[in-house]
This record gives sequence, C-alpha cells and structure tokens, in this order.
Amino acid sequence: MSYKSLDDPFNPNTSLKHEASCDCPLCQCESQGVAFDAMGLELHHEQMLRTAPESATPQGISPNRRPVDEAVFASAEEMMDRAIESAVVRSVFGHNEMSRRSFLGLLGAGSAAALLGSIFPMDQAKAALKESMGMGKLEKTKLNVGFVPITCATPIIMAHPMGFYSKYGLDVNVIKTAGWAVARDKSLANEYDAAHMLTPMPLAMSMGAGSTAKPFIMPAVENINGQAIVLHVDHKDKRDPKQWKGFKFGVPFEYSMHNFLLRYYVAEHGLDPDKDIQIRVVPPPEMVANLRAGNLDGYLSPDPFNQRAVWEKVGFIHTLTKDIWEGHPCCAFACSQEFADTHPNTYGALLRAIIDATHYSAKQENRKEIAAAIAPKNYLNQPVPVIEQVLTGRYADGLGGVQSVPNRIDFDPFPWHSMGVWILTQMKRWGYIEGDVNYQQIAEQVYLAGDTAKIMKELGYEPPTKTYANYTIMGKEFDYTQPEAYINSFAIRRG
Repeated sequence: MSYKSLDDPFNPNTSLKHEASCDCPLCQCESQGVAFDAMGLELHHEQMLRTAPESATPQGISPNRRPVDEAVFASAEEMMDRAIESAVVRSVFGHNEMSRRSFLGLLGAGSAAALLGSIFPMDQAKAALKESMGMGKLEKTKLNVGFVPITCATPIIMAHPMGFYSKYGLDVNVIKTAGWAVARDKSLANEYDAAHMLTPMPLAMSMGAGSTAKPFIMPAVENINGQAIVLHVDHKDKRDPKQWKGFKFGVPFEYSMHNFLLRYYVAEHGLDPDKDIQIRVVPPPEMVANLRAGNLDGYLSPDPFNQRAVWEKVGFIHTLTKDIWEGHPCCAFACSQEFADTHPNTYGALLRAIIDATHYSAKQENRKEIAAAIAPKNYLNQPVPVIEQVLTGRYADGLGGVQSVPNRIDFDPFPWHSMGVWILTQMKRWGYIEGDVNYQQIAEQVYLAGDTAKIMKELGYEPPTKTYANYTIMGKEFDYTQPEAYINSFAIRRG
C-alpha cells in the first residue's frame, strides 16, 4: 500500500491524483512493476531492485531508495492531518489538479496555506476526525494552564501561539503566573487544569511537603539544563565558592532544582548552605531587580533572568548548571491525578500537544522562531535577543566573552524515574522530608514515564527503553538503587 495520494497539497510540483498519465517518479516505478509500502520501502521485486544497476530504475531512482515525491509519515496522526489538508484543498479546487497547481505556483505554498486557513477551521477539522476515529471525544476543550514566564516553560508557552494546542482540538488559555507558590496554590484549588511546575513540586505536593497533600502527576519534563549561577558584577574577583561566606542567594522556590543544585554546589565546596550563606525565595521576574538593589549577591535562577542580568550589566554568569550536572531536569508539565482520571481524553490530547511542542523545541533550527513567538508581553515580556542567546546557546557571559554552548538549554519530555529518586534524596538530605521514604515507589507514582513513552511512540519519537539510570554529579556517582547510602555519603547534610 502506498500513500502517494497524500503528497503535500500545497506543493504545486506534486500531483494529488496520480492518474494513468502521471509522470511522477512513484507512478513511473509502479508502471514498471515496482510497488512501495507505506514507509517507502519496496514491496515487490525487492531482489530485482537490490541487484539491478541504478540506470535500470525509472528516472535514475537508485535501488532501495524512496521516490522523491513520496509521502512518508512519522505517525498515524501526521498521516491523518495530511489527509484532511489534501481533502480540503481538493474540494476548494473542485478536484481540478491543473487549477490547483497553477494557483499555488502563482501565489506560493505558504501564502495559499495561510489564506485557506483564514477561511476554513483546519485545526478543528483535524481534531474532529481524530475523535471520530476512536481517539475519544474530549471531555473538556477549554483549559487553563498556568506558566511562570521563563524559558524553561518554552514548550508550554509556544504551544499556544504556534498552534500545538489547537492541533489537538484544545482551546488553552495560558496564564502568566508570578511564581511557583501561586502556581501550586491555584493548581491545588483546581483553578488551573494543568501547570508548568518545577520537577520537585509534584513529588512534594503528592507527599504533602510544604502544602496540603494531593496526588499530582508529572507525565512530561519540559527542559533539561537551562539554569545558571549569576553573581553581582562587584563579585568578579570572587569566583571561588569558598569566598561566598555571608552571601545572600536567591532561588525561585524551595522545592526546586535551583535550590537543590545550589545547595549541592556550595556543599561540595565546603559551605553549609543553611549556615554559611543565606538562601531566599525570590520570584524569577524579581531576580534582576534584587541583584541590582544589592538585596542579593547572586542567584541560581531560570533563564532568561540570568542572561537579562548580563544584558543590564548588573551580573555575570559564574557557571551554567549543565556544568554541575549535564542533562539535569528542571521544569515540567504537571496536573492533578483527579484531572487525568476525570478527563482522560482531554489529558491525552494535552499531553500529546506538550510532547509534540517539546520535541519541536528540541530542534536547534527552530529556536530563533520560538524566541520570537514567546518574547511578547503576554508571554515572557523580554527582548528577543535575550531569549535567542538562551535558546541558541550563543551568549555574552558578562565577563567580556561570548560563549557558544548549544545545549545550554535543551528539551526532552521523558520523566526518568531515577531523576525523581535523586530529587527525593536531596529533599531528605536537607530536611524537607523525614522518616522512611519509598523512593522508587513515589517516583513511579508521580513521574508517569509509561504515558510519555506511549505518546512519544504514537507521535513517531523514540522513547528510552528504561526508566532508571545512574548519574555523575560534580564527579560523584549517584546510584539510584542505594538512595540512603547516597544521602549518608555527604559530610554536609541535615540530621
């Protein structure tokens, strides 16, 4: 079976009908007895093509290669989207291929697609078809999703202006939120259907650490890496953390990777984070102002506020957190277990949109486009060059240099259970939780790697084949099977 009829309907150089007179490479192959399956692999006469010289194949198509105009899809959903686009375009032109190709040749594919999209609800049609084909009717389409305005939330934010929510039939109101205490409280009160959270938050909320206990789930990580330790420009001569005694540092929330990474970093340099320095909770948008005012000597913060401090010449980047732990998780997409249970189809559609947007964000070639999309006032409210420096990894460091670190921030939705175990060890190390902790059980209840893997496969992405791994952090190995031994290995800890 071939999907040659699902070629790009906005491309004037391809035929959508493939009639007997069609001269496209695929039809020429079939006219000579060579058929292709859905993924473009030869279905018939495979042995003949494998041994035949390249000149023996139609129009110079080499053996075991796809015809140039064949439609190949990464997933069933992508194929359905193309089918709808093709049907609509054919209908508009009365199934007249000559008219379609002539019109598109004059106007251009992009302009034609935009014009058609302005008069026909393409996204709604795609969502309706998916419902009718067994993906389930959405119990709720209008959703409130909270976000804190930082680059870690890139997939959650850009999914709005770039159409990832509407692609899955959702009308999402993305709500800018001042900080994570507010995000937590609004989520607990069901004012938010889902929210951008820090990876430790669903664990803490489910356990009742710092709030009322309520089961929350985290089916997707948003970003990995993407943070930095920033110091005031007056401290350029204090690059050794041993010189930081008495410093005041900001972190965005107690139950944050920022807090736990800062504590880990200074403790590895011999400082007790509860005795030798002060750690204050400061909402990310207020970090730069507090640094300028002298209320903070530094902070471990999400971007773009690290780069914004450099932009405003009040701070410099001491170190990226990726250099503390390469590939560490930071922010995530989370919701209550109640929401997922009550609205399973909506939950599935929302998770598909988030995972799809996260993989789009992971591609370097998309980063500048995304920076422009999330810069406006209703999203990050930051200069585009500041966001570009973060997302592309080419940035001024505030020390007179320009660095190129493409993975300064990256995006990977898979919620490793071992990451949850590490976070729980740090919560216990510093006294945020006490007593016996079933680390793996809690991580597996909250971090829904199974849901993520299933949808990644549906969308054509390859999930990891396991959910646990060991990590090396500042030269020290974390063995997820020995969490208590790991905690006890630290000289500086509580209890």
